[in-house]
Amino acid sequence: MPDPLRDARPGSQVPLFVPDGAGGFRVATLEWGFPLNGRPHAVFNTRIESALEQLRRGRRGMWAKAIAEGRCLVPVRAFYESHATEKAISEKTGKPVRRQCRFRLPGARAFLLAAVQQDSRFSIVTTKPNASVIPVHDRMPLVLGSGESTVWFGPDFATLANRSAITLAFEPER
Repeated sequence: MPDPLRDARPGSQVPLFVPDGAGGFRVATLEWGFPLNGRPHAVFNTRIESALEQLRRGRRGMWAKAIAEGRCLVPVRAFYESHATEKAISEKTGKPVRRQCRFRLPGARAFLLAAVQQDSRFSIVTTKPNASVIPVHDRMPLVLGSGESTVWFGPDFATLANRSAITLAFEPER
């Protein structure tokens, strides 16, 4: 079961790591979700393919500035995805809902997700699912392995889009 005191949800305030301008990091607490002009709901995920395309086109588009200048890291113990086909009975309503699956990095107490931030808000960067996630969902967060945070902040960050070498464990919830 998700822990409401420790698990972040879209729209919540989340502590994360941002560059400190001196080659290190500092902790900042930002709101999860970019506002979408004229729409009532925020955007919680950033497709790396879209952000890279916008950057390639010369910093035009919702994600171009954030991917160029606002890359950051979200420390997590796990992440959750709704299963594409499996249902479970909701404890709140008693009705069928999509089963939640918890993904973690085996052997790690915590790990990092790539994210982008701008104007006190952030969005989790997503990519195509790897073999661990594809049975459950058609996207996954860009999970960073050991030593990859320096790549995320460097000029070759786009090379991290392929997460096929990352092995994740998952457990169905409910």
